[in-house]
Amino acid sequence: MTRELPSPAKPLRIGTRGSPLALAQANETRALLAQAWDLPYEAFEVVIIRTTGDRVIDRPLSQIGGKGLFTKEIEEQLLSGDIDIAVHSMKDMPVEQPGGLVLDGYLTREDPRDAFVSLNHAAIPDLAQGATVGTSSLRRKAQILARRPDLNVVEFRGNVQTRLQKLEDRVAEATFLAMAGLSRLGMIDSVPARAIGTEEMLPAIAQGAIGIERRGDDSRVAALLEPIHHEETAQRLAAERAFLAALDGSCQTPIAGLAELSGGTLRLRGEILRPDGSEVLDDAGDCAVADGAALGHEMGKRLLGRAGPGFFAE
Repeated sequence: MTRELPSPAKPLRIGTRGSPLALAQANETRALLAQAWDLPYEAFEVVIIRTTGDRVIDRPLSQIGGKGLFTKEIEEQLLSGDIDIAVHSMKDMPVEQPGGLVLDGYLTREDPRDAFVSLNHAAIPDLAQGATVGTSSLRRKAQILARRPDLNVVEFRGNVQTRLQKLEDRVAEATFLAMAGLSRLGMIDSVPARAIGTEEMLPAIAQGAIGIERRGDDSRVAALLEPIHHEETAQRLAAERAFLAALDGSCQTPIAGLAELSGGTLRLRGEILRPDGSEVLDDAGDCAVADGAALGHEMGKRLLGRAGPGFFAE
């Protein structure tokens, strides 16, 4: 496919959000593609696209729509041909793609754990009775209230620097970030963050994973992406996203899950919570790696049956 390779004169256009983390992920993809095909960096162009979730910053995400808040506008430009691929944080991705698009390329997953971030405290148990904690994630809010119903949880949006400034301004005593994001931004050692074990706080579905979306009929791009695709990440996400799909959930639903591989076995843990943290339902199972999606679907349906109607209602 030598004649079809990108070049500085006709670069492959990579669509992404404009946040520092999104740009880091797009540039990671760019660097991996350049290395895989021995091409100059300039053979790939990063195109910044503002999404609904980026534009509306004065309201909680749950109030401006449940699905596609950080993807819709990017996918529209992919369908129109204005970009060639889209790079996404997989935890933001709806389980179904628009007609004509496929999501079948994944980079190696980073640390999926959440991080507890505080200027004055080392861990959740150290927080005083009634302390204020900030997060924009309904999952994290429900999980923290399930453990500490005494805490006051407030809306907390913005990039890492913005959230740290809010802690400095005493808007909250603590917040949460993804370890993967801190790693990709090179901030692991500069932020007062401590990883939270997955037994203590199960992460968001697909947290730490980067997905690459393309047009379904673009065989040239499909071939370009093959060398940087990580199959183990794909296998883990197949189980997690099947679990999410069975629950008809989105990144704004209090759902958590994590698939892990050991040899030829996949272990999936899943959890759903009432938004106020008053009830938590969990499940877990093991299967052959190839059966991960079936297990995820089965677990999701099982939890849905136990939850009953209205479980996720505010």
